[in-house]
Amino acid sequence: MKKLILIFCFLTLYLSNAQSQDLNIGDKAPEITLPNLNGEIISLSSFKNKIVLIDFWASWCSPCVNEQPILAELYKNFKEIKFSNGDGFEIYGVSLDNKKKPWQSIIKKYKINWTQVSDLEFWASPVAKTYNLQELPYNLLIDGNGIIIAKNLHGQELSNTLNKFVK
Repeated sequence: MKKLILIFCFLTLYLSNAQSQDLNIGDKAPEITLPNLNGEIISLSSFKNKIVLIDFWASWCSPCVNEQPILAELYKNFKEIKFSNGDGFEIYGVSLDNKKKPWQSIIKKYKINWTQVSDLEFWASPVAKTYNLQELPYNLLIDGNGIIIAKNLHGQELSNTLNKFVK
């Protein structure tokens, strides 16, 4: 019986670590399925065939908030563009907030018009564990098949990378 319990504990520990390992360029981005402000569930996979920036952020993170106008400009410039590895550009904002009001306030203040989701579980969010998030802001750029093509790009570097994939 002790052996069985030890094996179970080892497997549980192994599987929990396996799910939160670093993701690398070329890996498939794990699915994210979270509610938006209206409670509608929106999955990352619903943006299949588009280039998607998965933007991990929070209203309490000033560098994250300061980046929103830059993302708004990128979204405006690239959302209808045809890419060699995707048709159009989307931003899938994943908030690590723990309160709805501050999250909602930033979305309203900066007129964020791309997809925003959160389980409002702060760093305890299963998504934070799956993606092994250590800091914010953090992002991943995925192609139309959900494959990670770039990590943690901001500002001009993100714009330059998107331009590399324009048809």
